[in-house]
Amino acid sequence: MTLKTKLLATSAALVTLAATVATADTVAFLMPDQASTRYEEHDWPGFEAAMAALCADCTLIYQNGNADVALQQQQFNSVIAQGASVIVLDPVDSAAAAAMVEIAHAQGVKVIAYDRPIPDSPADFYVSFDNEGIGYAIAQSLVEHLKASGVAEGAGVLQINGSPTDAAAGLIRDGIDRALDASPYKTLSEFDTPDWAPPKAQEWAAGQITRFGGDITGIVAANDGTGGGAIAALKAAGASPLPPVTGNDATIAALQLIIAGDQYNTISKPSEIVAAAAAEVAVQLLKGETPEATTTLYNTPSQLFVPAVVTQANIKELIFDAGIQSAADVCTAEYAEACAKLGIE
Repeated sequence: MTLKTKLLATSAALVTLAATVATADTVAFLMPDQASTRYEEHDWPGFEAAMAALCADCTLIYQNGNADVALQQQQFNSVIAQGASVIVLDPVDSAAAAAMVEIAHAQGVKVIAYDRPIPDSPADFYVSFDNEGIGYAIAQSLVEHLKASGVAEGAGVLQINGSPTDAAAGLIRDGIDRALDASPYKTLSEFDTPDWAPPKAQEWAAGQITRFGGDITGIVAANDGTGGGAIAALKAAGASPLPPVTGNDATIAALQLIIAGDQYNTISKPSEIVAAAAAEVAVQLLKGETPEATTTLYNTPSQLFVPAVVTQANIKELIFDAGIQSAADVCTAEYAEACAKLGIE
């Protein structure tokens, strides 16, 4: 079943739920930054589409905090003032978001933590992919690749984590640590990337390349932006061949790098899936119902989805055959030949 078919089926199922929402309500969708294109291209459109099926009369408000804690706080206060009954919050700073949850609850407003958890003050619900599982999956995939490639035990890898203010980044880091600590390889150096900013990851990686040179046999990067920064640093330093670099998010740029052989893996986690789940939870909260959780994280009832690791070996099946991306969008002139070699048309 393709992603499109799954989403259509989900939307059809949600229409039944939507029919019982009788009054107009306001739901806010607050995202954390613009460093990743996913929020404007996938998360918000996916949420908007699901809400249209669930609650056509609901008023939706979308804001992006642009990696600014103070700005997101202002946006949070503003949507409450505009009458939001439910706020879907992907926080710029997970610690700072605890105060937002308390403000909302004091005014009877429900909060759905989205993608990034809020450890210090339980939200009403948490919807995300399994972030620790993501970290483990990308790192373990790299470890298995290094072993299969005959890389000797004791060889070194770099570790590029996400933002230190993002609790989800901490979970991804924990997963990476779990895989690397159990591997025969050592971590040469580690970096927490402020705001997940690719230029900062690139700058740090450039310094480590100068420091360690050919001793770098792989790089575990927590997302595609930081991985892309590392790859840019390797290319600028003239590294050939490039050591394998991980990623996460399956952005178009990362898919192109994988097709070209410059990036080893990424994670396929279509944001529309989580966005649709957040919309369903929002409508249930509007109705005064208790959404069904599959687990609990940070004392918050949660629904965590399982991601898939994408490499050159399965990119055609997981991304193109599944309808997540089209060859027309990814296989531009620069990548057309490489796509053809992988049977992507």
